[in-house]
Amino acid sequence: MRTIIQRVKVAKVSEMPKNIGKTIKIGAIEIALFHLACGEFRAIENRCPHKSGVLAEGIVCGDHVFCPMHDWKISVVDGLVQKPDNGCVKTFRVEVEGDDVYIFLH
Repeated sequence: MRTIIQRVKVAKVSEMPKNIGKTIKIGAIEIALFHLACGEFRAIENRCPHKSGVLAEGIVCGDHVFCPMHDWKISVVDGLVQKPDNGCVKTFRVEVEGDDVYIFLH
């Protein structure tokens, strides 16, 4: 059985300030999209595994976002919650083509 992958245009690079998250809704899926200071884009599930804080509203520092509810530190690269807390969120592949930002769903 083949997995169907959907590529969805979600933003423009020129409209995404660095280190500020943006909530992206694709059907029933809610994603936090980040334009990091290094220029990379990362996308993760938009709810903290602790108490469902909205991660797009968190503070970004390097490759991590801090949940706005209880300050859990979550990697935007691999979705892992940093110690001493534990858990993870789903990550999504992001691609930039020109000024367009795409997220891949599967």
